[in-house]
Amino acid sequence: MSLVSRNDELLREPSEALDTRPDLPYARRVRFEAELDLVHAGRMRLPIQAEVLGAPDAPAIVVLGGISASKHLCANTLDQNPGWWESQVGLGRSLDPKQLQLIGIDWLGATGEFDHPLDTADQAQLLAKALDFLGIGKVQAIIGASYGAMVALQFAALFPKRLGHLLVISGAHRSHPFASAWRGLQRRIVKSGIADPDTALSLARQLAMLSYRTPEEFAERFADAPVFVDESLVTPADSYLEACGQRYVRNWSKTAFLRLNESIDAHRVDPKQIRVPTSILAIAEDRLVPIGDLYALAEGLGATSKLHHVRSRFGHDAFLTEHVAVARVLREFIQDAKDC
Repeated sequence: MSLVSRNDELLREPSEALDTRPDLPYARRVRFEAELDLVHAGRMRLPIQAEVLGAPDAPAIVVLGGISASKHLCANTLDQNPGWWESQVGLGRSLDPKQLQLIGIDWLGATGEFDHPLDTADQAQLLAKALDFLGIGKVQAIIGASYGAMVALQFAALFPKRLGHLLVISGAHRSHPFASAWRGLQRRIVKSGIADPDTALSLARQLAMLSYRTPEEFAERFADAPVFVDESLVTPADSYLEACGQRYVRNWSKTAFLRLNESIDAHRVDPKQIRVPTSILAIAEDRLVPIGDLYALAEGLGATSKLHHVRSRFGHDAFLTEHVAVARVLREFIQDAKDC
């Protein structure tokens, strides 16, 4: 370790952008069905969706985010709404579709229609099917953040010949017991909210937000004294957390939350099975993925590794908020992958 810093059935034809705005990257989407051999649920035929940015002949890189992320990485000619990683993906940014073919997928279970135990190995298999459908035998690299880092590690272990390099951001070979306990409490809140499931899901999300961020950020943002409203005490952070919870309820179902949340804690990969060059970005203040776990991952890998770490008051969410530091690591990683 160096410390640095087609047996598939097409449901509809691939959609391609008609809009040719020069300030937005070209995009296309595919949706199809494929047979997956799931770890817990057995063999099932399931829908798979992917969005691809850039030219088909450019080096292919898969980009995976947290459980709330989707195939939509950035605004493009097919969908001009912001993507989940708008700060890093786009023309002139660290992941530039003019130079790279960037692939995003929707997680199995994200729609809430799949109500079976999920494993990160299931998501890795889904990604392999998506690459098969796109005619891509091997990608130059996979970049995974948070849950996406776990899936990327599984993919590297299961399909080592299908990727050249791996970048893992704020995700390890297993879930830390403290983080698992935190998520277990979230799941119990949701499961107990039978009479008012939306409120239960909102409360679980609010608890999750506290684990994504840090006491330092809250001390800076919410230092005002609490006040009484209608004879009930309201703290400065209450409205922020309630807004986060309500926004989550509008976009996510109870089933999707529970199944994807469970799959984080079920995740296990033997680092020795990872035999591709791997870069790791650790956040010192991340309470969900402690930096010690990422050092252990780097030291246990069956291939060369490079570990970067940064400090951030945003904790686990630093990959979404520390634009400059993350961009620096991404650019170095892309250059390393290109040079090999």
